[in-house]
Amino acid sequence: MSLTVNGLEQAPVPAQPGPAPVLHLRDSSGVPYYLKTHYWWAYVHPRAVRFFERQWLANLILWGNYARLRDAALGELGESLPGRTLQVACVYGDLTCRLSERAAAGHGTVDVIDVLPVQLDNLRRKLPADAPVRTLRMDSTHLAAPDGRYDRALVFFLLHEQPSHDRERTLDEVVRVVRPGGTIVIVDYARPRWWHPLRYLWRPLLAALEPFALDLWRREVADLLRGARAIRHLRKKSYFGGLYQKVVATRAGGGPA
Repeated sequence: MSLTVNGLEQAPVPAQPGPAPVLHLRDSSGVPYYLKTHYWWAYVHPRAVRFFERQWLANLILWGNYARLRDAALGELGESLPGRTLQVACVYGDLTCRLSERAAAGHGTVDVIDVLPVQLDNLRRKLPADAPVRTLRMDSTHLAAPDGRYDRALVFFLLHEQPSHDRERTLDEVVRVVRPGGTIVIVDYARPRWWHPLRYLWRPLLAALEPFALDLWRREVADLLRGARAIRHLRKKSYFGGLYQKVVATRAGGGPA
């Protein structure tokens, strides 16, 4: 049974594994409350999707670093991707098209999950008809996939948009569904170095428009992953004066490090 308050359901999402369900606010269609409240202007409204789906605009938002960060993430996965690849959440720009080309080169497949149908529809329009990609409506905090299903996973600028409990559940789920020895690549914001002018100019804008982003200035993504016994190897690289980070993790159980 779930409670409904002002059109929102407080839906229990069972942890896998875990001793008790986690309680999240979702509307009756399963869309998180925080998305509808804080990100309607960027991801939820159809006009927002049409506006932001521009390569040059995605690059501008990342201060000219879109291609650099995209290529850094894809480079960790490899030129040819056999087996199953998971992308957690849709991304504006050509990231998924480039990822699908690498999967096709390796005769592999890509599953892209997102909780918003409008984002999945937008991605389908971008992909070639023969792209080896499935678009699946799914909540990143409760992935409907068995343990170890994927050979690798990519999380590109999602975590800064999530409140802390959703962020931690997402990471737990990504680790769970990647096979032992598989690779997890995360690219997102981080705290820039003291001398970086955007440390002072960008902070109030992030606080106003993306209220959870500054969490990643205060707590490292790598630290969240270090607590997982299922992680064997972890490394981090910073970009653009520390404003962006790439974290690469190897799932434990795939042989010696």
